[in-house]
Amino acid sequence: MLRFPGQGHHNPDDVVIGLLDLAARVDEALAVQAVAFGLGADEVAVRHQIVLRHLTSPGARAFGATTGDGRLVGFVYGMPNDRTHWWSTVVEPYLRGQGHEDWLDNSFVITELHVHPHFQNHGIGRSLITTITDGAAEPRSILSAIDTESPARGLYHSLGYEDLARQVLFPSAPRPYAVMGAPLPLRRR
Repeated sequence: MLRFPGQGHHNPDDVVIGLLDLAARVDEALAVQAVAFGLGADEVAVRHQIVLRHLTSPGARAFGATTGDGRLVGFVYGMPNDRTHWWSTVVEPYLRGQGHEDWLDNSFVITELHVHPHFQNHGIGRSLITTITDGAAEPRSILSAIDTESPARGLYHSLGYEDLARQVLFPSAPRPYAVMGAPLPLRRR
């Protein structure tokens, strides 16, 4: 369990990183994702079912960042990658085209990582992703992120993730993504 000092008026209490019962707190987690990622109500409703389905996958687990008063301000979840899952089937041809198809095997996939904007830039996202991957049995991790030079991609690069494929198009996603991979454990500062 990791603690972060309070950040001004947004967080009078400490933020604690710990295991998260995501199924029980899926609405709170999706509220964080909606603010962090700019999702509308329809998208949140669709993702609600997706998250609950993901949590039935073998090895799926989640961690949350919670304030002293119990408010969820960030979360991460993931699982060992399964080539039969939708995400893998979409990214596989892009990875194969770059000679990186083997990354779909024996990898822990970060499915979602979001921190409420008021709590970003304080190391919470870094702690969430390193905490979840430190417990992975797999020797490496993969994820996808919007393919722009964003703070999220900067974080992933600083942890050792490298671009495996770029300009990956997901059905219904308005912007292309990059698929990134890193050996585990993730690089520390």
